[in-house]
Amino acid sequence: MIIIELNKRQEKIVEIVKENGPITGEHIADQLNLTRATLRPDLAILTMAGYLDARPRVGYYYTGKTSLQLVSDSIKKITVKEYQSIPVVVDKNVSVYDAICTMFLEDVGTLFVVDNSSILVGVLSRKDLLRASLGKQDLTTLPVNIIMTRMPNITFCEKDDNVYEVAKILIEKQIDAVPVVKRNGEQLEVIGRFTKTNITKALVDLIHEDM
Repeated sequence: MIIIELNKRQEKIVEIVKENGPITGEHIADQLNLTRATLRPDLAILTMAGYLDARPRVGYYYTGKTSLQLVSDSIKKITVKEYQSIPVVVDKNVSVYDAICTMFLEDVGTLFVVDNSSILVGVLSRKDLLRASLGKQDLTTLPVNIIMTRMPNITFCEKDDNVYEVAKILIEKQIDAVPVVKRNGEQLEVIGRFTKTNITKALVDLIHEDM
């Protein structure tokens, strides 16, 4: 779906169809004193954009959708796999100190904890690591599997999930990122990460297509 800013002729076409639809292209052209060939590109654009729809031997009719609704429809068609990032993972046996270093060096707010087969076993947030740092334990010997969030409290998504639905989960759970997983039976293999930054990029790309 293409979201466009309508020119004056396209706005007039939408008005005509809204008032008279279903209406043929020939009748629209007659009302605008234009040839059918001249009008054809505008009708194609309006149809692709979702403002109008057409039925064979019936004509064009108005879909009833506003520009905001069209943008909403476009967002709901975007899947996680189109914008997911490379996951930043740590082994379940690494120390909290090493996890802190990884988080700093990779400049991320969430680490995914995996076993030797890249199967998700936990999640580490900044809060988890900060809480551990405030204690009196030796961070170089304290393994992350002691402080990480475990199942069933891990929020995750899959590559074919809708970006909008995942965004709602991030907001509801008040988290910055979720692992993208592939199901292997009951096990979850980490294949990516999806963050608020990914969502922002999807929105920017959507708006950029309209410019």
